[in-house]
Amino acid sequence: MAETPPPVTRPPLRPGRRRSRQILKAVLALVMVIALIGGGTLAWLVYAVPLDLSTERSEPTPAVIVEAADGTLIGLRGELRGTPAARADLPDHLVKAIVAIEDRRFFDHGGIDFRGVARAAWRNFRANGVVEGGSTITQQLAKIEFLTSERTMKRKADEALIALRLEARLSKDDILTRYLNNVYFGGGAVGIGAAALAYFDKPVSDLTLAESAMLAGIIRAPSKANALHNLEDAQTRASVVLGAMVESGVLTEAEALAARTAPATPNTSAPSRDGGSWFADFVLSEAAAMVGPGLGSVRAKTTFRPESQALAERVIAEKLADTANGSPTEVALVAMTLDGAVVAMVGGRDYATSQYNRAVQARRQPGSTFKLFVYLAALRNGWTLDTPLQDTPIEIGDWRPENYGGNYAGRVRMDQAFAQSLNAATVRLAQEVGIDDIIAAANDLGIDAELDRNLSLSLGTSGVGLLDLTGAFASVAAGRMPIQPWSISSLAPTTGNGGLLAALPQQATRPLDHHADLVTLLEGVVRNGTGRNAALDGFAAGKTGTSQGNRDAWFVGFSDQLVVGVWVGNDDDTPMPGVTGGDLPARIWQAFMAEETGLAPLQLGAARQPEAVAAPVLAPAPPPVVNQAPVRIDNGNRGGSKDRGKKSRGGGKAKGKKR
Repeated sequence: MAETPPPVTRPPLRPGRRRSRQILKAVLALVMVIALIGGGTLAWLVYAVPLDLSTERSEPTPAVIVEAADGTLIGLRGELRGTPAARADLPDHLVKAIVAIEDRRFFDHGGIDFRGVARAAWRNFRANGVVEGGSTITQQLAKIEFLTSERTMKRKADEALIALRLEARLSKDDILTRYLNNVYFGGGAVGIGAAALAYFDKPVSDLTLAESAMLAGIIRAPSKANALHNLEDAQTRASVVLGAMVESGVLTEAEALAARTAPATPNTSAPSRDGGSWFADFVLSEAAAMVGPGLGSVRAKTTFRPESQALAERVIAEKLADTANGSPTEVALVAMTLDGAVVAMVGGRDYATSQYNRAVQARRQPGSTFKLFVYLAALRNGWTLDTPLQDTPIEIGDWRPENYGGNYAGRVRMDQAFAQSLNAATVRLAQEVGIDDIIAAANDLGIDAELDRNLSLSLGTSGVGLLDLTGAFASVAAGRMPIQPWSISSLAPTTGNGGLLAALPQQATRPLDHHADLVTLLEGVVRNGTGRNAALDGFAAGKTGTSQGNRDAWFVGFSDQLVVGVWVGNDDDTPMPGVTGGDLPARIWQAFMAEETGLAPLQLGAARQPEAVAAPVLAPAPPPVVNQAPVRIDNGNRGGSKDRGKKSRGGGKAKGKKR
C-alpha cells in the first residue's frame, strides 16, 4: 500500500503580512463599492435626470441680407440662420464628408470615442503640441447647445456627461442633424442651411460633393478657411476632406479626383461682411430695427442701384483730385428718385478709412440752401416772385449779415434775390415773414431737425442732415409733401413661405402749395444765379449753400428724373478758403447728373456778382415792400446754434458771409 504523503503546510504569516493582505482586500472591496456607486450614479444621470432637448442656440441679432434693386447682394449683418434642415434634406455625400473629417467612428461609439481620444493624445504627444482633438460630434453638440466655450476640466467633464445623455436619448441621425443645424460655418452663417445660402446661394439639398467637402472643411477653422475671404485655404481644406472620405472608404479615388479638379467656389454675389458701404450700413440699421428679435434671417430688397453708386464714387474721386491744397477733405452725396427712393449714397471720401456716414449722421450748417423754406413761407404769406425786396446793409444787435463779396444790389425782385442768394434781402424778408412760419415750412417739407428760433436761421445756421435736406428738395420736385427718403422696398424671410414683413412705404400725397413758383425760383439759381456750374442741357433746378467761414458747401437740386444733394467740408470744421456751394459741390452735382440722366452739361461760367450800386428797374409792384431803408434792430436775435453731435459742429454766431 502506497504511503500517503504528508500534507503541505504553509508557514504561518508574519503579523505584518497578514495585516497588509487584510488592507488590500478592504481597498479592493472599497473600490468595487465606489465603482458600483459611480456606475449607478452615472447611469442615473444619463438615463433618469431630465435634459431639455428642446433647447436651441439663441439668435442674439436677427440676420439681415441686403439686396440692391437688381438683386445683387450687398450686405449682411447678424447671425445668418436658415430654416433648420431635416435629416432628409442632407445629401448623403454631405453626411459622409462631415463624419469623415470630424468624427470617423461617429456611428460606432456611444458619445465618447476612447480610441479617438487615445489616438489624439498620442499624436499630440509626438507633435509636442495640439494637432488633433478627440471630441466627438456628440461632444461638440453638447458644447454648442448646453455649455460655454471656457477651457476647464469641469467643462470637459460636463461635456462628456451630456454627450452620454444625448446618446441615450437621441438617435445618431438626430444628433448629426442637430449638430449641423447649430455649428458655425464662418461668415456669420450658423447652421448648414445658412451656410449653403451664404456661400452658394442654394438650399442644402442642392449641394454638390465639392461644396459639401468645402463646408465640412470650414468647421474646424471658420475664420481662416472662410471661402468668402480665403478661397485658397477653403479649397485646400476641401481637398483634405475628400482625402479623409477616401481613407474612410466612402469615396473612390476617381470621385475625389473629379471633385478636386472642379473645386467649389462661393457665389460671387454672396453677401460680404468686409466689403461694406455706407448705403448697406444705413439699410442694415433700418432693417434690423424693423424685424426685431425672434424672426430669424430676413432679406431686404432695396432701391440701391450699383451702377449709380459706382458713378457717384468715380465722379467724386475725379473732382476732388482736381482741388488744390486747403480743399475739403470729406464729401457726401445722396441721390434719390422724385418719390424719395435712395439709389446711391456716399458718406465720405473713403469707406475703408472711415465708416462714419456724413450723408446721414452729420448735422451741418446748410447755409443758403435753407433759404428754400424762407421763400416758401413768404409765398404763403402773400409775396410773389416779382415783389421787390431791399438788399442793403442791415444790423441786428451786433450781427451784420453780409452778402458774398460785400456787395449789395439795392432794390431787387424776390426771384432775383433768391437766384443771387442775397443775404441782406433774405434776412429782411425773414423779419416780415416770421421765424415760426419759416420753421413750419421746413417741417412741412420733411425737415425734423431742431431749428433755432432766431433770424440767423434764415441763412442756414441750424445743423441739418444731407439726407433730410435732399428729401425736402424732392418734395419740391414731386410737388407733394413731405417726401420722406426711403431705401427698403420689401422685407421678407430668407427661407420658407413666410409673408412680407414690410413693403414700399406710403408717401404723403398732400399737394405742395406754390409748387410752380418754387420750381421757378430753383431753376433761376441754375440758369442765372449762383448755381450756374450745375447747368444741364435740359431742365435743372437747385440751390447753393455756403456756411459761415466757408466751413460747409452744398448744392442740392433736381432734374425731371432725379434729386441729388452734395456736401463738402472737413470733419474738424476748419474753413475751406474759396470753396462755395456754387463751385465744387455744383460741379460734382453736374458731372453726376449729366451721366446719370444723359443730359449734357452746360458751361455757363461762374455766377455774376451783383454790384452794390445795381438797382434793376422794376415796374410798380403790390405791397408788401420789405424794409425800404437800412435798419438797425437790437432784439437779441444774434447768431445761431451749435450742434455738439459727432463731427457736426455747425452753428455759432452768424457773422459770416453766406451764399
